[in-house]
Amino acid sequence: MILSSVRLRATIAATLVVAAALGVATAVLVASLKGSLEASANAEAARKVVAAMPLAVEARPADSLTFTTDPDVQVTARIQSAPWETTTPGDYAVATMAVTTEEGATKTIWGRASLEGAEQALRTLNGLLLPGVPLLLAVVAGMTWFSVGRALAPVAAIRAKVADITARDLHQRVPVPESGDEIAGLATTVNGTLDRLETAVERHKQFVADAAHELRSPIATLRARLELAEPTDLSTEALADVDRLQRLAGDLLLLARLDAGEPLKAEEIDLGQVVAEESLRPGAAVCLDISPDVVINGSRGHLSRLVTNLVDNAVRHAATTVEVRVRETDGEAVLEVLDDGPGIPPEHREAVFDRFTRLDEARARDGGGVGLGLPIARDIATLHGGTLAVRDGGFIARFPMNRMSPAYVKSL
Repeated sequence: MILSSVRLRATIAATLVVAAALGVATAVLVASLKGSLEASANAEAARKVVAAMPLAVEARPADSLTFTTDPDVQVTARIQSAPWETTTPGDYAVATMAVTTEEGATKTIWGRASLEGAEQALRTLNGLLLPGVPLLLAVVAGMTWFSVGRALAPVAAIRAKVADITARDLHQRVPVPESGDEIAGLATTVNGTLDRLETAVERHKQFVADAAHELRSPIATLRARLELAEPTDLSTEALADVDRLQRLAGDLLLLARLDAGEPLKAEEIDLGQVVAEESLRPGAAVCLDISPDVVINGSRGHLSRLVTNLVDNAVRHAATTVEVRVRETDGEAVLEVLDDGPGIPPEHREAVFDRFTRLDEARARDGGGVGLGLPIARDIATLHGGTLAVRDGGFIARFPMNRMSPAYVKSL
C-alpha cells in the first residue's frame, strides 16, 4: 500500500539511479587513481635505475653490492632476487636493468619506489567516499521527496476536491494550478468533465420535476371524475391505480427537490411528537416507545415523510406488530422502526435504498410500493446530517440532537 505512492516510488527510483551512478563513478575513480599512483611509483623506480646506470658501469665487477648511498638503489653482480626483499619488507614499485661493463661483466641495477604515498592517498579517498556517498544519497532522496511532493501538491488538491464533490454540489470545481504543465491540463479537463456532468444532471433533475409536475393535474382530474362516476368494481380498481400514480408523482417531485439540494427551513422539532403523530397507521398494531424531549433541528414536513415511509414499509411487511422507538443515545436522536416480518436478508440491506428497487415484486405491487419510499427516507436522513440503515428486525435512523434540548443537556 505504501509503495503505491508516486512520491515514494519516484524517490526510491531516483535514489537507486544515483546510487548506481555513484557506485560506478567511485569504482572508476578509485581504479584510475590507484593505477595513476602505481604508474608514478614505477616511473620513479625506473628513474632511479637510469640515474644509477653510470655508477654501475664503472663499478668493479667483483662487487656484489657496488654502492649503498641510496637505500632504494642496489647493484648486483648477477640477476637474482631483489637484495632488500628480506631486510626491508613493504610495498614498493620495483624496476630493474641489466648492464654490461667494459670488462664484459653483467650487472643488474635494482631500483624501488615506495607505494606508501599511493596507499595513503587511497585511504584518504576511501575515508571521504565511505561517509560522503551515503550522505549524498540521503540529500538526493530528500531533495527528490521534497521536489516530487511540491510537484504533486496540485494533484492532491485536485483529488481532495473531486472526492468532496457529490451529486448535490456539482457546481464545485477543482483548482487549476498556474504552472501551465500537464497537471494544469488535467485540472482543466476534470473541470470540463464536471461542467458536462453538471449540465446532464441538471437536465435530468429538471425533466423529472417537470414530468412529475405535469402529471399531477391530469391525475387529479382523472381521480375527481372517477370519484364522481357510478361506483363499480372497475372504477374502484381505477381509483387505486390513480392513487398509486399520485403517490409516484409526489415521490418524484420530492426526489427532484432533494436532488436539487434545496436548503432546509430548519426549526426545533420534537422527534417523539412527530413520530407519535405519523405512526398510527391502519392495518397493524403500532406500539410506541418514545422518550421525551428528543429535540433535533430539521424540517417537520421532511421528517414526517421519513417516519411515514418507514412505518408504511414496516406495516406492509409485518406479521402482526410494528414497534416504533425514539430515544437519546450518546448525544444522538435514535429512531427505530421494527416489525415482526421476515426481515431483509443481509446481502440486500443496501440495495433496498436504491431507487425503484423492490425485493419482492408481487408483494410490492399489491401493497402499492414503487421502490421510492426507502430511498426518499435515507435522502431525508442525510439532508438532516443523519444516517438510515437496516438492522435486524427493521430500520434505525440517527440524527444529531439540538444542543439546547433537555435530553442532550442531561446526557452531558
